[in-house]
Amino acid sequence: MHSQLIYLILLSTVTGVGGLALGGLLALLLKRESPKGTSLLLSFTAGLMLCIVCFDMIPEAMEQVDQLIIPPVCLVLGFLITFALNAWIDKSMHHEDHHHPHHCACGHHDLKTAGFVLAAAVALHNMPVGMAVGTTVAVQGICYASLLTAVTIAFHNIPEGMSIAVPLLHDGTKPWSAIGVAALSGAPTVLGALLGYFIGNQTPMALSVAMSIAGGAMLYVVFFELLPEAYQQWRSKWAILATIIGFALGLLLISSHLHIHVHPH
Repeated sequence: MHSQLIYLILLSTVTGVGGLALGGLLALLLKRESPKGTSLLLSFTAGLMLCIVCFDMIPEAMEQVDQLIIPPVCLVLGFLITFALNAWIDKSMHHEDHHHPHHCACGHHDLKTAGFVLAAAVALHNMPVGMAVGTTVAVQGICYASLLTAVTIAFHNIPEGMSIAVPLLHDGTKPWSAIGVAALSGAPTVLGALLGYFIGNQTPMALSVAMSIAGGAMLYVVFFELLPEAYQQWRSKWAILATIIGFALGLLLISSHLHIHVHPH
């Protein structure tokens, strides 16, 4: 169990902090976001994440319980919790704008505020997303499946790290400070992963509930963040193709894992 915990902490740290820090570093190197590249990466990640939820997390959650109604209900619950968190963040952001009407939308103050608000938003929703890593480790241990889930979430964090760092860098924030803010917003991923792991190790029912809630959070990220942002960055059919490629790659990786698991020799 101790080796699993060490593995989980390292994996979730690389996933959350590492993915966002890499995004911040890319923002520094590129000096600006590439709309086409960002759109393709977001679309690809959305397809990969959708595949993991549908063909790995939810089937695993349904295997843990006899009452098959529980995973779908908890999936919707996870989606709604994440939706409520992000709605609260949006409301707080608009409230801040209302109290500072004299700040021009193009002003430096607003760029810095935007960067920190984005960092807070990413930090909050990284906790339920981090649960996906924790529950996967709880049910399958140190394995290929947990690594796949973590890598996918890390991909999703790269453009988010860029979105945090870009306004801070344009505002004149020191490069390593901007990257640091992006990286720190990934810290709740570790807390979410530990929460998912400890809940998942209690009973099969607890594992099913935790995994389904985490799956719902990931679906929110796919349909309310990744895909709309990808379309806004670049309205092209190539972005849709990138989603299909991500989904297909997810299927290939999951089926390869299942083949190894069923036919170890």
